Formats: sequence, structure tokens, C-alpha cells
Amino acid sequence: MSIMSDFITDNSEDLAQQAKQKIAEFNALYWDATLRQPIGLKRLNPEGELTAVLTGRTFGNWFYLESFWLAEHCRGQGTGKAMLLKAEQIARERGCRYVLLDTLNFQAKPFYQRLGYQVCWTQADYPFAGGAKYFMQKTL
Repeated sequence: MSIMSDFITDNSEDLAQQAKQKIAEFNALYWDATLRQPIGLKRLNPEGELTAVLTGRTFGNWFYLESFWLAEHCRGQGTGKAMLLKAEQIARERGCRYVLLDTLNFQAKPFYQRLGYQVCWTQADYPFAGGAKYFMQKTL
């Protein structure tokens, strides 16, 4: 019997959550993950529809910017810059010294560069040939 025959395919969200939980349990032996704090900012239009959203989390020295989206009609008007600067301010107030994010080649790399972010690593051919994911960092 092959070792490979003992593996069971399970692409469920439940298994993904179990994996995250097991890693969290292991990490808890080395740091207090409860110190992670979410950052969430949003802007709604007068009708209550979402026009801008930023989410991430702070932990120790780092602010990890997970998601940042603006409605097309809000771009180029300073909304994104103001929202990102507000999130950076919150992170600094929490003691963070750095920000990390990733953006795809067709997304917002030039925007982040104008605000002082630098590419620290490029994942080439992501997700397909010709694409790229840029991991960017900024010192606060």
C-alpha cells in the first residue's frame, strides 16, 4: 500500500477552517494572536450603497492591508488616498511601524507607489503567464 493512498481529498470550507485553527493553536505557543486587531473603514453614498471599503489587521509592528476597493466613480478624487492615510494613522496609533499589501498588475500599484509604497517582491506569471502580483511595503 502506498503512502499516497491514505490521503483524502476534501476541498471544503470546513477543512480550511480546521487547518487555520490548528495553525492558530500552534502559533499560540509563541505569541498572543488575540493582540491582532481588525481595521475596517467604509464610505456609503446617500442611498446607503457601499462606495469605498478598506479592511486589514494590525499585529505587533505590522499593518496588513487585506482588501481595498473604491467604486469607479470615486477614483481619482482623493477618496482612496484619504481612506488609506486614515488606516495608516490608526495603525501608527496601535504601534505599527510597517504596512504590507499585495496588488495585481492591473490594480493599484502606481497609486500605492505615489503614497510611498515600494515593491519588495514580485510573484511573476500570477495567476497566468503575463500577470504579476506585487507585494508592497511602506514604513510608517
